[in-house]
Order: sequence, then C-alpha cells, then structure tokens
Amino acid sequence: MEFETRAIHEGQKPDPQTGAVIVPIYLTSTYEQEAIGQHKGYEYSRTGNPTRQALEDALASLENAKFGLAFASGLAATTTVLSLLKTGDHIVAGDDLYGGTYRLLEKVVKNWGVDTTYVDIDNIHDFESAIQSNTKLIWIETPTNPLLKIIDIAALANFAHQNNIILVVDNTFASPYFQQPLNLGADIVVHSTTKYLGGHSDIIGGAVVTSNEELYQQLKFYQNAIGAVPSPFDSWLVLRGIKTLAVRMREHEKNALFLAKYLEKHPKVERIYYPGLPTHEQYHLAKEQMSGFGGMISLELKGGLTEVERFASRLQLFLLAESLGGVESLLCYPAKMTHGSLPEAERLKRGIKDNLVRLSVGIEHYLDLQADVENALADK
Repeated sequence: MEFETRAIHEGQKPDPQTGAVIVPIYLTSTYEQEAIGQHKGYEYSRTGNPTRQALEDALASLENAKFGLAFASGLAATTTVLSLLKTGDHIVAGDDLYGGTYRLLEKVVKNWGVDTTYVDIDNIHDFESAIQSNTKLIWIETPTNPLLKIIDIAALANFAHQNNIILVVDNTFASPYFQQPLNLGADIVVHSTTKYLGGHSDIIGGAVVTSNEELYQQLKFYQNAIGAVPSPFDSWLVLRGIKTLAVRMREHEKNALFLAKYLEKHPKVERIYYPGLPTHEQYHLAKEQMSGFGGMISLELKGGLTEVERFASRLQLFLLAESLGGVESLLCYPAKMTHGSLPEAERLKRGIKDNLVRLSVGIEHYLDLQADVENALADK
C-alpha cells in the first residue's frame, strides 16, 4: 500500500466488537485476567494499551519499520533510546541539534558516566575522527534544528555499521512522509509526535521505531520500566493526526518553498536556510534522500536583535511560540526559546546567532502568509 493509505488504515482496523471505524479510546488502567498468568494480551496500561498499540503499529508502518513504540514526549523517547547505554560508553552527535537534546546529554546523561562529542555536521568525516573505542551510538538530526542542515544518512549508516555503532536519526523535521531513515540504513528513528505527526498543536508525544528486534526488545523493556508512556487519549489524537499527514505535509512544503523564495530575495534578510532552495549547500543531497523539503525555514535578519523584536511584534498570522509542525504558522527565536539551554558561547559557536529566527510554516493560504511577513518586514 502507498503511504497515504497506510496512514489511514495500518493498525486501525474497525473495532471487532462494535464495528466502530475509528479506534476506540481505551480509558482503563488495568485489565481483567482469565486466570493467574492468563490474560488477553493486556495486563496494565503502562505496559500496553489497545489505543497505544494501534498508534505504535501505525508509526512503524509509516517508517517502513517492524516495530514502533510511543512515548509521553519526544524527550521521553530520546531518554529511552539513550538508556541503551551504560557507564563508560560514548556518543558522537551532530553539533546542530535541538536544545532539549543537548540539555539531556549534558545535564542528565553525562551524570550516568556517558560522554558526548559534538562534531561539525558539514563534514561527515568529522564523525569518523570523533569515534573512540567506547563509542556506542551516533545521534543526528536531519534536517537539523534550527539551521536545517542535511546529513548523508546512508554514508553515515555505512560507517556506523562498520564500527558496530548504533545510528539514531531524529526525523521530526522531515516527518516519515518526506524521509524514511531506516530505508537509508539507520538503526533507530525518533520523533516528537507533538510536531507534524500530531499536527494540531494539541498533544505532547514521542515515538521510536526500529526494525532491529534485539534493539526493540530492549527499548520495549525500558519503555515499561521507565514508564513515560502517552495516555490513551493522546495516542488517539496522534492517530487522528496521522490520517491527514500526507495532505498536510504537501501543503506545509508548498507554502514553505513559496515563502523561502520570497524571503531569499528580501533586502532585510541576511541569510536564509531552507533545503528546498538550490542555493542551500546540501540541496542535491536533500533531493536525493528526501521526497520533499518540509515546512521549516530559518533566516537571519539584518539589524540584529532589534530587527528580530520588531519583526516578531508585527506578525499577525505567525504566532510567537515554541514548537512547530502544527497547521498554524509559528515563529520561534531559538536563542531564547528552543536553544536557550545552550551557553551563549556554545550557541554562537554552532551558528545560532542573535538575529536568527525559525519559521514553522503552516497550511494557511500562502498569499496571506506572504502578506504577513511582508508587512512585518516593511519600513513603515
């Protein structure tokens, strides 16, 4: 089946008891057992819930994976993956990544006795140079947050497997509609389902998918042991969002590409980051490993922080808010919002300047979005 069909049907068969077309919300904490040691597939809703199971099956299908796991947040999913490591292990991570992931690695995982080396994403050979004898995991985002850099997943997967290292790809920005890292050799894919998969800015959630059964069994154990699972209602909301993912992603991309082309030529814009522009340094790689370029744009404004504050205050449709991937357009100021956990020197070193803004382009009419941006950038 094609992606659009799987998004609507996989893991979401009509309810066998009532014929309900939509998966029911199983609001139960526990399940009656037929006898001691005999149950009907479910014991306790932290361990498993039918609504969550439907979501996990759907998530696996979207990424062409064998196994899916749902979590209470993207960081809960990330923490569970990092629980595969033990004291003395080492991580290599791309230097452009979500500030919450950096905070987790530096303020939590480091306390486990697991160190992380950050490498320049623009040079894939730097990953090889950073490998140590105790390196167990490589963590990347592509496209990255917030500079929208693209990393060659297939090349990195080949190198990782030669060295018996697990490759994890955070696929949140692309969504499974535009990119499927497991097909390119990644071992594990992570999502914040809060974003495009949910799609309506009304839930917090995360996901992990893999086709490696050994890794899945370990992750499934940690999912239950740690217990950071989504509620049945949140699972149902993500299932609802997934049904329209393909339609929404096409609109996100159409609007983002239109705005990126407009902003690229605007005299107030110092630099623009969007992988769908031929001027993007990894444009050809993006075309090769992605089926589309997504709905995220980052740009640096001339005039520094003063111009950023003026721009943000004058927008009407783009709302100043954390997060991304909802149907509504959002503006984020990474230096103080998503990447506020990075020390200033570290943030600037990674290219996250004080004049950088990030746009999550929604699915409003593209001409209205252009008019909103144009008015906010105008001299008047």
